[in-house]
Parts: sequence; structure tokens; C-alpha cells
Amino acid sequence: MNALLARLKSWYQGLQPREQRMVSIGAVSLVLLVLFGGILLPLQSATSAAVRHVVTQRDDLEWMQKNAPEIEAAGPLPSGDEHEPAVVIVDRVGRQSGLGDALRGTQPSPNGVRVQLEGAPFDTLITWVATLDARYGLALDSITIDRGTRPGLVNANVTFTAPKR
Repeated sequence: MNALLARLKSWYQGLQPREQRMVSIGAVSLVLLVLFGGILLPLQSATSAAVRHVVTQRDDLEWMQKNAPEIEAAGPLPSGDEHEPAVVIVDRVGRQSGLGDALRGTQPSPNGVRVQLEGAPFDTLITWVATLDARYGLALDSITIDRGTRPGLVNANVTFTAPKR
């Protein structure tokens, strides 16, 4: 490193005073250009995007807080499947969600539906449970999850409570 610095210094000293001034001005300009163009402007852009995101999130939160009572009073979204038995809904939505190969049994229970799954993708299982609750009003009563044979796959016994109709 010292050898390189010494060579650079001797080269610089071998220049005419006018050339030295031009090289110095060019070096300072390069440093400023890298500092502003390469560091400060992208940082400012990222900060602006983060601020816009926070403002949007605040607006969304304000809207949700203002409209929460009305939304809660509305209840679950109507699905058009009001007359379809809960067992059929659970099975159909499970197959539509990609759990068809994992469904081992769907049985009515006194207050709802019991489902047994083997080798189900965990993320898909959770999304399926959330969909049945939010869209069809089938509340999760109990769930037992065991590790499956491969990473990400689980075996589960799930019991849903059907809404009163």
C-alpha cells in the first residue's frame, strides 16, 4: 500500500502546477459526486419511500379504527353457500386450497365438522383454516398438529364449530 501511495505521490509531483490543480479539483469533484450520487440520494429516496409507506399505513389504520364497528356488525361475508352443509364447505374449500391429497377424512360432529389431514403443507393448512373462519364463519374449535414426514408438511386433526343458521 505504501509503495502504491509513494508512486502516486511521485507521479503527482511530476505534474505541472496547472495539472496538479486540475487533478486536485477532479479528485474533490469525484469524491463529492460519489458521496451525493452514490450514498445520500439513494438514502434520501429510501427514506422518502419509508415515510410514504408509514403515512399510508397510518391512513389505513385510521380508516379501520373508524369503520371497525360497522364491519364487525356486518358479520362474515355472505358466500352464497348458506344452504350447503358445513362438511361439504370444508371439503370443497380444502380441495380448492390445494389440500385435496392431504384430506383423509371429513366427518360431521355434534357442533360442526372434524377433519383429518396427512402430509399437508403447513402454510396452506393455516390459510385454509383462516379462509373457513373469515369467509364461511366456521370457527376453529380445536387443532392438533404433528410434524409430517418431510419438512413443511404436517399431520393435523382439526375441529370446526359451524355457525348457527
